[in-house]
Amino acid sequence: MTAHPGPIVVLGDVFLDIDVDGHCERYSQDDAPIVDVTTTRYRPGGAGLAARLAAGDADEVVLVGGFANDHAGHQLRALLEPYVQVIGVPLHGSTVCKQRVRADGRCTDGEDPVVIARCDSGTGKVAPGPIPTDIDSVLARASGVLVSDYGRGMTSHPQIRGLLRTLAPRIPVVWDPHPLGSLPIPDTAIVTPNRSEALRLLDSASSIRDTSTLARLWSARAVAVTLGAEGAYLCGAEFPAGMRIQVPPGRRAPEGVDICGAGDRFAAAVTVVLAEGESTEPAVRHAVSAAAEFVCNGAASSLAEPEPAVADAMAEVVGWR
Repeated sequence: MTAHPGPIVVLGDVFLDIDVDGHCERYSQDDAPIVDVTTTRYRPGGAGLAARLAAGDADEVVLVGGFANDHAGHQLRALLEPYVQVIGVPLHGSTVCKQRVRADGRCTDGEDPVVIARCDSGTGKVAPGPIPTDIDSVLARASGVLVSDYGRGMTSHPQIRGLLRTLAPRIPVVWDPHPLGSLPIPDTAIVTPNRSEALRLLDSASSIRDTSTLARLWSARAVAVTLGAEGAYLCGAEFPAGMRIQVPPGRRAPEGVDICGAGDRFAAAVTVVLAEGESTEPAVRHAVSAAAEFVCNGAASSLAEPEPAVADAMAEVVGWR
């Protein structure tokens, strides 16, 4: 596709991710690990993370997502607005929060922190209804769109889907799917499931080479299945035999490191490069390299902000808006 001037638009479901880190040296009487918390840090998740990552590659990024009018929703805006323009769609219910508890110490059998638990909360979903007029106008001038689907209603909204169908033949629309989400619209430039998501849609005897079926199922121009440290598998009409794209030498992360957000990094990178007018294979190669570098540099946790910074930003948002 020819490059078009305009912003990268990330559209999807937005979460608040919370990293709770500490030390674990003992167990309670019911054998639960006791974590002495040292830090609590916050970062955007879901489409929010994808937008934050895209902002490192593109001059202008607009995030379109559901935001609740609650404390966590305000925290999300405070985390995002220094980097991207935010267009909020009303969220029915509370902000979805995903809290990871990580610890090092005697109870974890090593010096490196490990995830002990993840606690999810929040009921928020985007419900059908009129969307802000800003969305129509910002999509009309987009150079590329990343749909970051996490199954919370944004991608099933009839008006949103109609706008995306209109855009897909004109600019690259990249779709990062979710098992609980919606089917990608036809003519998507590339769909980016991970290995487990792709194989879940096929029968139990399928291998990664069978994922070319998904390109036909979704009427997508290409599918890039992300494979973690193994890179990605690219298939579609342009790649009938399939193509495995490896992580570049020297960029493969050690086994067991945190990979949280690698799929979002991949999807954001491929969207920006396609929007610049590059073809599919070079865009995917770039995205594989970008995702590997992201993991080596600490993955999503590297973007987390300590609580005082979030609290200061919150005071500004609440006090002046």
